[in-house]
Amino acid sequence: MKLKKLLAVVLMFALALTTAACSNGGNGGKTAESNFVVPEGGYDGKDVTITFYHTMGSALSDVLNLYIEEFNKLYPNIHVVWEQVGSYDDVRDQISKEITVGNQPNIAYCYPDHVALYNLGGAVATLDDLIASKETVTRADGTTETLGFTDAQISDFIEGYYAEGRQFGDDLMYTLPFSKSTEVLYYNKTFFDANGLKVPTNWDEMEELCKKIKEIDPTCIPLGYDSEGNWFITMCEQYGSPYTSASGDHYLFNNDTNKSFVKRFRDWYQKGYVTTQSLYGSYTSGLFTASSGTKSYMSIGSSAGAKHQRPAADADGKYPFEVGIATIPQVDAKNPKVISQGPSVCIFLKDNSQEVIASWLFAKFLTTSVEFQAEFSMASGYVPVLKSVSSNEVYANFLKKADGGDFVSALSAKICLDQVDAYYTSPAFNGSSTAREEVGKLLAKAMSGDAGSDVDAFINKAFQDAIDECEYQ
Repeated sequence: MKLKKLLAVVLMFALALTTAACSNGGNGGKTAESNFVVPEGGYDGKDVTITFYHTMGSALSDVLNLYIEEFNKLYPNIHVVWEQVGSYDDVRDQISKEITVGNQPNIAYCYPDHVALYNLGGAVATLDDLIASKETVTRADGTTETLGFTDAQISDFIEGYYAEGRQFGDDLMYTLPFSKSTEVLYYNKTFFDANGLKVPTNWDEMEELCKKIKEIDPTCIPLGYDSEGNWFITMCEQYGSPYTSASGDHYLFNNDTNKSFVKRFRDWYQKGYVTTQSLYGSYTSGLFTASSGTKSYMSIGSSAGAKHQRPAADADGKYPFEVGIATIPQVDAKNPKVISQGPSVCIFLKDNSQEVIASWLFAKFLTTSVEFQAEFSMASGYVPVLKSVSSNEVYANFLKKADGGDFVSALSAKICLDQVDAYYTSPAFNGSSTAREEVGKLLAKAMSGDAGSDVDAFINKAFQDAIDECEYQ
């Protein structure tokens, strides 16, 4: 079955390469540095239709529609058609098929590994020439704007989010950040206050805290960590230890530093200090919000899922405990590292260069609009990608309401914005998603598996198996 799947993928992208070669040939201005060069004159203002694939539900689509109307006041000849495709993986799978026949959309939600996959067919437009363009664009209301980004617009992006667009090994820009999330530490503030517990700032403090909580409530599992893959990768970043590379040898995670923290977390699991999503069998927020049975008092999960980390209110609307939120523990508090997640957008190459330019104008409008970023953030639970959104009056009032009850999403966003200098992204290449999956499996297996009398040998084998699986796939 794996061989058939591999052959199908090879065939699909052989076709994609042919399609992309034909499509790229229509650009005329293609250079060795970029696969899209803005034609002389830039935007011609003629009627053009662009298609946008995303995963938004009805509430977020309503926000999007409002801002499409605002965009069309400026650019009435750019007709935006959007399609809600399903999950992020559904978007990836549909576009991968459409690339083979040159029928991909103009813009799409994406994660870095999706873009690396599309780039096997050379389908994603590089944005460097668009970003740098000094062409003047006249809008329908008579005002003008520069086609590219101004220095102020670039500096307004949260650096870690913007840098994700260049994680593909060639220093070219392929994506713009759209809406983001990260991981945060949720904790039962009521329990912490009652027992005089302090929020851990590093992993040594976390270990001591788990031990203390276990003594207070022997039936509990003090900490739940949703994503084993994120945990492994974050520890690599925090230790400065190799994980992957976009060029050369891709898979670098089989090293002593990484084996050491995996062995440590195995010990935590064996002592009943921690569980993870795959080991627990569900999101660990279920333990954190449990009203009876086994409970946890801390949960590390997505900042966008804050409402799922809040317990159900009683008939009077009161919550059984107050939720606290903090930055996840660090190896070095002076050099914090927290993962950047959430969708970006990419633009696809087309024979008609005006489709690419129109797509750029629309993507630029959404990603640099303070008002859109504020409204979308409040509606979605994701955090805005612009620093200046914090000064927006509506969003600032939203943040002021932050608490561990009704406005837990605002509290989560506030923590995210307080740690903007800590965000990191991993190298993106065809196979980077496999690496994430395999290190997650590796960590879960190493934590829970029967190691017999030789734990080191067991962990060594788990690492080598993960490397072998990455290279095979």
